[in-house]
Amino acid sequence: MSESAAVARHTERRQVLAWSLWDWGSAAFNAVIVSFVFSVYLTDSVGDDLPGRISASSWLGWSLGIGGLFIAVLAPITGQRGDAAGHRRRSLGLLTLAVVTCTALMFLVKDDYHYLWLGLVLISLGSVLFELAQVPYFAMIRQVSTPDTIGRVSGLGWAFGYLGGIVLLLLCYYGFVSGEGDTRGFLGISTDDGLNIRLITVLAAAWFFVFALPVLFVVPELPAAASPTSSSAGFIESYRILYADVRALWRSDRSTVVYLMASALYRDGLAGIFTFGAVLAVSVYGIEEDDVLIFGVAANVVAAAGALLAGRLDDSLGPRFVIVFSLVSMLVTSLILLVVDGPALFWVFGLVLTLFVGPAQSASRTFLARVTPVGKEGQHFGLYAMTGRAVSFLAPSLFGLFAFLTGSDRAGIIGIMLVLAAGLVVLLRVPAQIEDKARAV
Repeated sequence: MSESAAVARHTERRQVLAWSLWDWGSAAFNAVIVSFVFSVYLTDSVGDDLPGRISASSWLGWSLGIGGLFIAVLAPITGQRGDAAGHRRRSLGLLTLAVVTCTALMFLVKDDYHYLWLGLVLISLGSVLFELAQVPYFAMIRQVSTPDTIGRVSGLGWAFGYLGGIVLLLLCYYGFVSGEGDTRGFLGISTDDGLNIRLITVLAAAWFFVFALPVLFVVPELPAAASPTSSSAGFIESYRILYADVRALWRSDRSTVVYLMASALYRDGLAGIFTFGAVLAVSVYGIEEDDVLIFGVAANVVAAAGALLAGRLDDSLGPRFVIVFSLVSMLVTSLILLVVDGPALFWVFGLVLTLFVGPAQSASRTFLARVTPVGKEGQHFGLYAMTGRAVSFLAPSLFGLFAFLTGSDRAGIIGIMLVLAAGLVVLLRVPAQIEDKARAV
């Protein structure tokens, strides 16, 4: 694959906008399904009267953890084969369509604990497919940015994701959730069998589908890599090629491997914050279930502002500074949330926490993009997903474990903090040379 085909010579606004709109559309899954609507519906409505000692929240955490194991197995060869065969854009399209299908099928999950298992399977499967879709999407960042603008482009993408979440959450709240009684929202949707929430999943599916289309038409497909072996390799052979490439990476650029390990840990903690934040808001801090969407809107506004600011800091101070500062700030804020009570204090410190999530996410992908050899973007972001999901059981499982041992969802915060702290410790061990390389590329 030629370097000119894989790296943009200048930043074209049309392509950046098309690329960023996928992030805007992905808010349908991140914000509505995983964070603020469907996951809360599963734990506080569908699974509210679930028999047995294990809560629906614990089952949700463990289900997402199992999904993470599948991502760890599939992500690296997904990226590798996409790079080799020149199917990056096609892979993104097919995987996005699969996520949209899973999201639409969530309409079948009625407000009855017998449907909890269907809901858990769909949200877990959707999470797997969504993570696999992010591999080719992240790999495209070099096609739409230059080394001087990659931080700002990445920050813009994350901001679009959060802003898309704001618009969609407002539509969900005022159209399907607000009000009291047997019908909700200005659309007057019945709450029988959770119909109003189930229709939100259909809206989310349509939203993601529509806004995912521009990147598939505007950003061109890459040509196949020069190696015919890798482009025609079978499923098992792809793992042999992957193993050889990882061994070579370990020998030639061990610091990149250490960074992948560090980011795997703290990114799992970041995912835990959004996965369980809304659940904690209701079950621990007393926020009304209907008002969770309003908090989600405010959280997305704050996170978008943080991502935009971080993009400029990334280009000027480097991604490592952004990540370390964000992680330290989140640990301090999480410690405060562990001891405070009431909706008001959750609003204050919950929003402070979300301010630093976007910067850490945005700088993490630009860090790796800066140090990845041209033509290896898909494979390296596949490793990025693999290492992340190899430990993705940690935050959900530790959340579930602490909640189970103490009988309180509040203690789940400790599990998420442990994962964030472990990632920070390993990140601080990343040699300074990789930071210099990341800032210079």
